[in-house]
Amino acid sequence: MEIKIAEKNRKISITNPKEISDLLQKVLKAEPKSERMKEHFWGIYLNSRNDIIKIELIGLGILNANLIHPRETYAPALESRAESLIISHNHPSGDTEPSEDDLAITKRLVEAGKILGVRLQDHIIISEEKGFYSFQEHKLI
Repeated sequence: MEIKIAEKNRKISITNPKEISDLLQKVLKAEPKSERMKEHFWGIYLNSRNDIIKIELIGLGILNANLIHPRETYAPALESRAESLIISHNHPSGDTEPSEDDLAITKRLVEAGKILGVRLQDHIIISEEKGFYSFQEHKLI
């Protein structure tokens, strides 16, 4: 499901992880509380100027898990000719620290991006209570 975030012909550029966190917090808050308690996994697809081409909900999981695969993550990047992408997901528990699964899938997606020629810029974990955690800021990407 593609998420519409801008008026036609208006570009939104990304300069830092807080902007992504703020944007996706608004998307989550627009959903019913029962849906906010599920793990959402988004792809934010960017052109070479860091303008958002599109945001796509790649996976909707359960309270503490989501099935993520490089194929579903990179398909929209290839379709839209994105230069790079940022992935993000929420932790309904409120804790923004990455799990072992978060670390493993990020590593796998970085490698897939190298093969496909679409750079993974960041992985941002968001939480209503604690803000966000950026893999790039913590030098994990």
